[in-house]
Amino acid sequence: MKTIDRWSQIPDFEDEKEESLFWAAHALDPRLMNASIQRQSVRESTTITLRFDPQMLSRIKRLARHRYLNYQSMIKQWLSERLEEEVGKQNERSGDRNQD
Repeated sequence: MKTIDRWSQIPDFEDEKEESLFWAAHALDPRLMNASIQRQSVRESTTITLRFDPQMLSRIKRLARHRYLNYQSMIKQWLSERLEEEVGKQNERSGDRNQD
């Protein structure tokens, strides 16, 4: 069995029978598959401390449970979404200034 180690080694097939015959005689190199899997960039995580009003934290936890989420993950998601929104606004403002 021949090992495929580059995507360019896989031909275009006319039909499923041709493809089936090809794969009966060939196998993908696992490294090729692993290299093609898109992974999130691995980043370190920094622990921080936030102080919340107990009622606010309780409401956040209740909302997270309702959405079947960990409340800390939900807070991180909210922060990420808001950060992207703010960066987008900042980019728009700087683009407006550059057009003047």
